[in-house]
Amino acid sequence: MAAAQGQFSDHSNGTGRAGGAEGGSVPPAFRTAVDALRAARPRPGVEIEPTPPPKRLAPYAYALEATVPDGDDDLADGRLVLLHDPSGHDAWRGTFRLVTLVRAELEPEMAADPLLPEVCWSWLTGALEARGLGYGETSGTVTRAGSHYFGGLAERSPVHQIEIRASWTPREGLGGPPDAAAHLAAWCELLCQVAGVEPGTGETTGGAGVVSLPQRRGPQSP
Repeated sequence: MAAAQGQFSDHSNGTGRAGGAEGGSVPPAFRTAVDALRAARPRPGVEIEPTPPPKRLAPYAYALEATVPDGDDDLADGRLVLLHDPSGHDAWRGTFRLVTLVRAELEPEMAADPLLPEVCWSWLTGALEARGLGYGETSGTVTRAGSHYFGGLAERSPVHQIEIRASWTPREGLGGPPDAAAHLAAWCELLCQVAGVEPGTGETTGGAGVVSLPQRRGPQSP
């Protein structure tokens, strides 16, 4: 995801042109979608707050960042960006787009699981479909990375991380914007799955047939 830069020109309510573009009114559909995101209440165990949106991805943008905390540690963190181009976008096949980055640390044996990327991607699509949300033009990557330490840092244990980058087009309602709050709820479930927290319970996942990501501190910002 592009680094978050700039802020909305309308600082009073968090809606406006991305990147501080001058002039113009905020489209009603975009304002409605942003108001829904601002009014939404995340599921227990997820902390969400607004963050400056990307600058050049679309004429209008709104961004949120979230963490799944565990005491002083974060089990996972991520960013969700709502983009809007009133003129439409050929690649999106719509006027709205959602873009996300989610990350968490892994235990070595989990990082080595060959099915992990497919499972992580299925968490995203499954969370959307479980809510009956229409979406299309999905794209993204699931990346596993590892850091090994040498020399003066050789005593440190290796660190493994999973990273999900994804974007999709939320289907718009009849005569109105997409259900942004429902997409946010689905995204929170993805974040909890990556953190190793079972959706809707606040408990860590486990058991046969379930791929769970251990409770380990993730990076502080996407």
